[in-house]
Amino acid sequence: MSAAKGSKKKKHTNYAKASARRKRRTSSRSRRIALLVGLVLLALLAGWAYAGSWFVHHSRSWVARHCETWPRIVTAPLMWMGNPVADITDALGWTGHDAVYEYDTEAPSGEVVFAGLPRRTGDPAPGDIVVLDRGEFKIGWSNRLRHPVWVAYHVPVLAPHEVGPRPNFRKDRDIASSPPAGSYDRSGYDRGHMAPNYAIASRFGEAQQRETFLMSNIAPQSPSLNRGVWRNLEHRIAELWTQRWGEIWVVVGCVSSAGGHETLSGTDIDVPEKFYQVVVAQDGLDVRAFAVVFDQTIDYNAWPTRSLVTIDELEEMTGLDFLPDLPDFIQRPLESELPSRLWPIRPGDIFKQIALRFR
Repeated sequence: MSAAKGSKKKKHTNYAKASARRKRRTSSRSRRIALLVGLVLLALLAGWAYAGSWFVHHSRSWVARHCETWPRIVTAPLMWMGNPVADITDALGWTGHDAVYEYDTEAPSGEVVFAGLPRRTGDPAPGDIVVLDRGEFKIGWSNRLRHPVWVAYHVPVLAPHEVGPRPNFRKDRDIASSPPAGSYDRSGYDRGHMAPNYAIASRFGEAQQRETFLMSNIAPQSPSLNRGVWRNLEHRIAELWTQRWGEIWVVVGCVSSAGGHETLSGTDIDVPEKFYQVVVAQDGLDVRAFAVVFDQTIDYNAWPTRSLVTIDELEEMTGLDFLPDLPDFIQRPLESELPSRLWPIRPGDIFKQIALRFR
């Protein structure tokens, strides 16, 4: 009996050991399968991100054309993944390219880089543009349109002033055609700043901030534009690019129809069809610039990079000559090149840029 019990116990022990080995093999096989599946999914995700970034880095016209000709089941995932991935990789300088002119020898100062106020070359720019000097920014005002055609401002690196409460909007008493502050009420349009509140207030103080709230600095903007991509770009200029590239020079403005045009309800204030920004900086011997154009109907969550155009295209669209004081040998290459990204930032600021999407 004792030998039989020992034999049964030994068999039980061998069975338990075999069972444990089978469990270990099964567990090990499951881990290998899970690892393989994870690697495959990671590879698919990386491929999707790469394909999406490649797709959106083409010109706006190329992307629009292929969104019309390719199946939506292909283009929608490419756009959905490509835009946020490209926004980060562009900001880190890993993807895309800028429009840059590199001096061979000594480069000019920032005043020369700014290269003069916009000049009218023809329609649709109105013929009654009057330049208003607001100290740290200049306004190209139209009495017929009753809003700015363009505004030029600069943003130094240092921001020595605390930005206090927003002042009230006020009619510009120096301009007879300036609308009253309440003329945009219940119109469906925002009072859109051209020279921005934050950048001007943080660099130049309260007195200059109040100048940005005069109605001579305001144009009708759709809420989706004013509170979305326009605001996003203003903060990139003031908070991110100055820290990477130094002082920034900006011309913003709007494009109105040369013929019949929309006006704010109950007023003769023109409602522009599009808005634009031209952004210029000098980093050592490099001068870089880009231009973006936004429709009034742009989506709130739009990505500003998708609205890049050449400065040459913008000049034809607006009837204005930008950077007119730059020599032709600089203007031609700088204004004809289409960049595929917005400017990179310091790597440490990448989370600030991501946070701009959620402000």
